[in-house]
Amino acid sequence: MVHNMDLYQAFYFTARTGSLSRAAEELYITQPAVTHAIKQLEAKLGGPLFVRTSKGVTLTTEGETLFTYIEQAYHFILNGERKISEMHQLTHGEVKIGAGDTLCKHILLPKLQAFHAAYPQIKLQIFNRTTADTVTMLKEGKIDIGLIHLPFTDSAVDIVESVSLQDCFVAGDRYLHVTGGELTMEQLAAYPLILLEKGSQTRAYLDAHAAKLGVKIKPEIELGSMDLLAEFAQSGLGIACVVKEFIHADLAQGRLHEIQLSPPLPPRKVGIARLKSTPLSAAAKQFYKLLLDASALVAPYESLS
Repeated sequence: MVHNMDLYQAFYFTARTGSLSRAAEELYITQPAVTHAIKQLEAKLGGPLFVRTSKGVTLTTEGETLFTYIEQAYHFILNGERKISEMHQLTHGEVKIGAGDTLCKHILLPKLQAFHAAYPQIKLQIFNRTTADTVTMLKEGKIDIGLIHLPFTDSAVDIVESVSLQDCFVAGDRYLHVTGGELTMEQLAAYPLILLEKGSQTRAYLDAHAAKLGVKIKPEIELGSMDLLAEFAQSGLGIACVVKEFIHADLAQGRLHEIQLSPPLPPRKVGIARLKSTPLSAAAKQFYKLLLDASALVAPYESLS
């Protein structure tokens, strides 16, 4: 049981600033008081948490372990205070949202613009992360809401299905001859492919689908941005896998050409994620409602596995 939160507060600010004096300044107490608190905590936990240097202090291995947990707890405390203060009105507050590059640009941005127009005094913080990192930030209390690529499951996270996405393969004029008929995944894999880097949910989804068809995909080029995939394909460097809904203009104007697959890639969903155990603040709840109202909502997401 935690009997003295002041000790952990002194530890947290010292670790974050790397300095006993700066920690004292932030806590509005004296440096000897910070030093005394650290010594008390070290005595309580049975070992040193910091190494003193001429430039300040650094964490020991034990200190780094403790800091991981204290930092999470600190974020939860801040979130608790923030949520209480925002319960009364939406004239002040903050919403923290996590999403990947493509979802930020094509899905989140229009919702942010509408929300900001309605509630201009509410601060919006956007964290550009992969699906896995977005869920991690949710569980650490660092964001309120995440937009993620499905399929994805986590028992601690509530996920609601939103809009559908249709992946497709496209090419520029150099590979126009390939667009005349249907290709199997095995035939397509023989061409130079341009895909997202491994580690993204989109790439994992494609690799898993290809594996079910008995095909191992070996891309010629791997990129970290969906927009770059389209540009590289347009330049003739290969055939790229992109989200069809996000390149309608390129297809309509003939800058890119879709390659028909047999069987076609199955559609997937975008998920709106929030932590089950933590209630949303008034501001976050309003933005969450906007996401649900503005999306082509299907149903609460359940894994097929």
